[in-house]
Amino acid sequence: MPVNKEPAISVVICTYNRDKFIGEALNCLAKQTLHREQFEIIVVDNRSTDNTAAIVKKFNSDHPELRVRYIMEPNKGLSFARNRGMQEARASIITYIDDDAEATPGFLESIVNFMNADNTIVGVGGKVIPKYSESKEPEWMTKYLNGFVGRMDFGNHPKLFDKTMKYPTGCNMTYTKEILDKAGGFNNELTFRSDDKYIFHRVTAISDKVYYLPDAMLYHNIDNDRLSFPNFKKLFLKSGNEERVRVQSEKGFFGVLKKFFELVFKTTAASVLYLLYSLKGKELKGRYIFFSQWFTLSGFLRKTVFVR
Repeated sequence: MPVNKEPAISVVICTYNRDKFIGEALNCLAKQTLHREQFEIIVVDNRSTDNTAAIVKKFNSDHPELRVRYIMEPNKGLSFARNRGMQEARASIITYIDDDAEATPGFLESIVNFMNADNTIVGVGGKVIPKYSESKEPEWMTKYLNGFVGRMDFGNHPKLFDKTMKYPTGCNMTYTKEILDKAGGFNNELTFRSDDKYIFHRVTAISDKVYYLPDAMLYHNIDNDRLSFPNFKKLFLKSGNEERVRVQSEKGFFGVLKKFFELVFKTTAASVLYLLYSLKGKELKGRYIFFSQWFTLSGFLRKTVFVR
């Protein structure tokens, strides 16, 4: 039976209809090198209609030595689920991983050791490697689309996040509970995308001690549904749409205007890349780069807010 000692780290998995992968996401946490007394697992179900609840219940039954809690969050939206996980967490460190992620055995131990070595560190983002679980990497994939599959790989040495590295991906991000509280938590208006960028900006306005930690590595399952063109279009439309909501909340009208011109510039640059790739006989790669920016801009101009 689990002991009553408070854990060092809380693992929060926010999930919605991902019974295809969540079982393995949980199994990987059962194989962690960090002692079981030092972590807890919180599954926040955002009103799934598949077999998620049954899978989590069986995992809990099969692993009585682990601390596992299943929480139903009725408010739809990823930020609602992440905020609920933050409220439920009993540890001083909270790590968020996706419901289709597979953490390497040393994942949690590397985070705890790194953050305990310096109490000024408020967050880390780990390495994320895509795992094409049903097919090969698509022909149209390029480094410009790393965000679409969640790839984050800035080498094998820890370093502070800076402008060239953007921010920890939501698939693999960790913050202290204290800094999340000070930052005001996630923005519930961001129901699907952009909340990882939002929270990074809120956190780094308080402290810049957020590190890239390559040893905190996981694999991100990419199935054929995710790679389909309709899903590709939908995700970039959502990204653009929620980017408008985020910028509006942070910087107001003039921030939105500035972001609009930035996206116009990026779409123009993507057009140039489309031409260059086409001239090299790689038209498909260029096409997807262009579409990614075109759909982002189109989503930014939409007033309708997407809900996952």
